[in-house]
Amino acid sequence: MKILFLVGDIAISGGTYVILQHALYLKKMGHDVVIGNIFDTRKNDWHEALTALTIMPIDQALKDKYDIAIATWWNTVYYLNQTDACKIYFVQSIESFFVDKKETALRGMINHTYSQGLPVITEAMWIKKYLGQQYAASAWLCRNGVRKDYLFSDNPFGTKGRLLIEGPVDVDFKNVPRTVALCRKYSQFKIWLLTSSPIDSFPGVERVISNVPASQVGEIYRQCDYLVKLSYVEGMFGPPLEMFHCGGTAIAYAVSGHDEYMVNDFNSLIRQPGDEIGIWEAIHSLENDKELLKRLKFNALATASIWPDWDGSSARFHRLLLHIYNDKNLNREITVTTYPPISPKKRLLPQSLLSGKLARTVKRKIKYEFLCKYVYPYQKNRGFRGDYLQWLHKKVNP
Repeated sequence: MKILFLVGDIAISGGTYVILQHALYLKKMGHDVVIGNIFDTRKNDWHEALTALTIMPIDQALKDKYDIAIATWWNTVYYLNQTDACKIYFVQSIESFFVDKKETALRGMINHTYSQGLPVITEAMWIKKYLGQQYAASAWLCRNGVRKDYLFSDNPFGTKGRLLIEGPVDVDFKNVPRTVALCRKYSQFKIWLLTSSPIDSFPGVERVISNVPASQVGEIYRQCDYLVKLSYVEGMFGPPLEMFHCGGTAIAYAVSGHDEYMVNDFNSLIRQPGDEIGIWEAIHSLENDKELLKRLKFNALATASIWPDWDGSSARFHRLLLHIYNDKNLNREITVTTYPPISPKKRLLPQSLLSGKLARTVKRKIKYEFLCKYVYPYQKNRGFRGDYLQWLHKKVNP
């Protein structure tokens, strides 16, 4: 079979890692796998799949014929109409949660993708339940695996005197700068930062590890006692589980996805989002109560021991793809509708919904179809790059 994954960016991220793991497994199973990407901002070939798979811009990829096309980011759902393949939506989080509530148009476009009747595969039980309750959508659960050849423990009960913070420093809901500030204030341990941001230093951090290949992440985890992860929105919430495999424990907010495997005072310490006093208490407890630290580490390793590896996870993903493809009630013609579903006479986008920088550059209104195909695919990190602005102006004003 020929399978197409439609992705946003293939730079380092947890979500992209999951996609590449499944794609690589499908290739090993004899399928012809193609990655069609909107962005390619990778700094290096951080995952082995990047040299093993066929990767090309999304518009180029969609010129070919496929048996299965898998949308993996809300934006890529709007590209599915360009293929006759069996359409599947791989949902790794409710992505509108990542967007400010004031951005009603963008949140609406994202949420609209969940109501298209697409067969859904997801990685977390909370997402499966949410889609069922909010959109009456049926979803199949396929939990993420773990690279147990990279992520393992060598000396779990020895104290290293280090804590680890993980995440990009410039994404608000990841809350990394505030996490660093709290650890500087309350912890006696040395602070390490594992990040996808292109930086080599950060105030208050002893060591910054940036954009490292997936094969080297385990060695970083193993040199730290615990992870502090205070993000506000997650999908599967993988880093604490990775730390568990490497002999550490974690302090985290009760964010979406944490309850897939984290239990307060059993294998980790969980506090409510925004409870910074609770984080102080948790840090103080871990660093001053050696028996507590040892108990949490032991139970974290026990949790890790029963979690599936990637071969097990991707084998289930493979079975689900075949099930959907072979079921005529699921493998049917589905047309993704435009958001919002309005009459043809009102298809112009109000200028007020565009970013200020774009509104000043583009002097006339843009159709919703143009927004879906051109504007949002090139919008990233709070705005446009300068070369995109010039390109877009020519597109709108030929």
